Amino acid sequence: MQSIVHIALVVKDYDEAIDFYINKLGFELFEDTYQPEQNKRWVVVAPPGNRGTSIVLSRASKPEQEPFIGNQTGGRVFLFLNTDDFWRDYYNYKGKGIKFIREPKKADYGIVAVFEDLYGNLWDLLQFNPDHPMNNRLL
Repeated sequence: MQSIVHIALVVKDYDEAIDFYINKLGFELFEDTYQPEQNKRWVVVAPPGNRGTSIVLSRASKPEQEPFIGNQTGGRVFLFLNTDDFWRDYYNYKGKGIKFIREPKKADYGIVAVFEDLYGNLWDLLQFNPDHPMNNRLL
């Protein structure tokens, strides 16, 4: 058995990224450890109740990494945040100033809206229909 443990997300600044993910999206901070040998931090966040992949907030450490902050996938949706209550999270995020660039819509698989993180990376906020196969794996 294998699983994806972490996904690295290139950020401009550790503290502003932590603030966004913890205070705006309601994620939990699992680790924030300074690594002196590389002069960087190991910062891990994940949604509350998460049982799967977490995000490593990785500060751009070279000039060639900086253009990818906020554009890790060339303008495509990068991450998919599944929820057990779409409307609760949608209104909560809007109330905290999260910018939605595609309003909610019903799809064959469930309901979805697209929002931006603090750097412009695109996320799907989604809730799968009860009979969708991913439901058994995620929540």
